[in-house]
Amino acid sequence: MPSRGKPVLGSLMSDRSSGPGAPRAASIRPATKADGPALGRLGALLVRVHHDFDAARFLAPTPGTEDGYARFLVSRIGEPEALVLVADVDGEVAGYCYAEMEGTDFMSLRGPAGMVYDLLVAPERRGHGLGRRLLEATRAALVERGARQVVLSTAERNAGAQKLFAAAGFRRTMLEMTWDAPERD
Repeated sequence: MPSRGKPVLGSLMSDRSSGPGAPRAASIRPATKADGPALGRLGALLVRVHHDFDAARFLAPTPGTEDGYARFLVSRIGEPEALVLVADVDGEVAGYCYAEMEGTDFMSLRGPAGMVYDLLVAPERRGHGLGRRLLEATRAALVERGARQVVLSTAERNAGAQKLFAAAGFRRTMLEMTWDAPERD
C-alpha cells in the first residue's frame, strides 16, 4: 500500500459513498513517490485513450510509456510549481490530477495561470465523483498558490471530460486545430 501524503481540502479529502460498486472510503491527497507505479499505469491509460481518440494527433503508447510516465510524474512531486494529487480509494490510487503554475505565455496569449495537464480516474472507479473532487482540490490548491485563472485542454472527442469541466465552471476559450502533412513515399 502506498504511503499516505497529507490530505488536502478538509471537505474534499474524505468521502464515504454508498451504492453498488461505491468505494468504502476515498480521499484526495498529494501523490507520494510510492504512488509511482499506479501513476504510471494511469498515465499510460491516458496516452492510450487519447491515441484512440486521434492516432494522428496524440502520442502512440509504447512498451516504455508506463515507466516513463511514472518517472515524469514522480519527478514533479515536491517541485514548487507542480501539483500531483491522487484519489485514494480503499488504499489504492484510483485517479490522479497533474497541474502546474505557469507564468505569462505569449504564445497562448494568457497571463499567469494554473494549468491542469492530466486528470484521469480509472474506468472501474468512475461515476462516484472522484474526477470532480480531484478537479476541485486541484483548482483550490492552484488558487491558494496564487492562480487567478485555471486553464485546461481536453480532447475534442472526450465528451465526458468536457461535461465535467463545464459543470465545474470552465468555459471554452480556445480551439486547437491540427494539420497533418501528407505521407511521403
